[in-house]
Amino acid sequence: MPQVDDFYKKLEKASASYKSARIIESGEGAYLTIDGNEVLNLCSSHYLGLAVNPRLVKAAADASQKYGIGTGYRTLAGNHKLHLELEDSLATFKNAEASIVLTGGYMANCAAIQTIVGKEDIVISDELNHASIIDAIRLSQVKNKLIYEHKNLSSLEEKLKEADNLRKTPNSDGEKPLILVVTDGVFSMDGDLAPLPQIVQLAKKYDVLTMVDDAHGEGVLGEGGRGVVDHFKLHGQIDIEVGTLSKAFSVIGGFITGKKLLIDYYKQKARQYLFSNALTISDTAALIEAVRILSESDELVKKLWENAKYLKVEFKNAGFDTGHSETPITPVMIGDEDKAREFSRMLFEEGVFATPIVFPMVAKGKARVRVIPSASHSRQDLNKGISAFVKIGKQLKLI
Repeated sequence: MPQVDDFYKKLEKASASYKSARIIESGEGAYLTIDGNEVLNLCSSHYLGLAVNPRLVKAAADASQKYGIGTGYRTLAGNHKLHLELEDSLATFKNAEASIVLTGGYMANCAAIQTIVGKEDIVISDELNHASIIDAIRLSQVKNKLIYEHKNLSSLEEKLKEADNLRKTPNSDGEKPLILVVTDGVFSMDGDLAPLPQIVQLAKKYDVLTMVDDAHGEGVLGEGGRGVVDHFKLHGQIDIEVGTLSKAFSVIGGFITGKKLLIDYYKQKARQYLFSNALTISDTAALIEAVRILSESDELVKKLWENAKYLKVEFKNAGFDTGHSETPITPVMIGDEDKAREFSRMLFEEGVFATPIVFPMVAKGKARVRVIPSASHSRQDLNKGISAFVKIGKQLKLI
């Protein structure tokens, strides 16, 4: 068989089990319209309900009317004043010296690591870090990639000792290898937090750089949603903070905050910044308004946590296992992958949309339905979701 035909045969075989995601026919609010039916949205990461917030919609529309839509490369003819306003507002919001905005959180993680880590440097990474961190490390082509057990500080210190030993051999340019410890702030599948204070202590002890990916902490943790570093009162003690602008901020993009010297270096060297278009005018204007809303009031963050705590208590009282979550991310642990898919399908029949999380997103035997409440949910909405979970949980003999 010709090689090209064989290639497509392999694709056909791989695609046999593929199931496309459900198609959303409405805005991303407390409810979604799918297949013409309204269903309760319990699985999106629009934590604060800003995806349909009228202030963001107006900001995007007004800016588009004034400036149009497209921008371009920031380094050529696309460096709009709104981009600079957004970066300044994010730096202020995060209590950082400066920020750089990119087109996605994935891109931000890749830029954060690949730009400063060379082949002869050393990266130490939590075993459950997000795929974008894993790919960023691969992009750097670093030879010494050390993985420590999830949140295990003894394991981390073992890797730090190993890295410290490796550092004694200079790079080919005569410089000492750089050591970077990188972790998620909130682990997206379980909702648990990285032990950042202890990581910072170890980083200081071994004189290494630190990086946290706070994708699920922005707009959720800390005072007014300023993130996991604010939550632990560690301002100025984490070298690189990466955030996403598509979850709590409900638009698109990613950003990095840190010392101005570091951010300036990213703007000069990061390939993801230099060789990619900037955010559109409408996206940028909406994000500026989102940061403004969070800076004005913590009302939405408080409502999110009120809803999250209520949901967790009710699930626990019903007998569900929700793991070790410390955030609004609430995994309903099921174990068996087929049962998790069946649970999700039955929920949908009850008018509740919550997707199954199965291998390879989580380890085999760790399947779950991941529930994420938002500030846009009312108590009545949550009760509808809880009732459906309890009904199906009993039918499937999970509780």
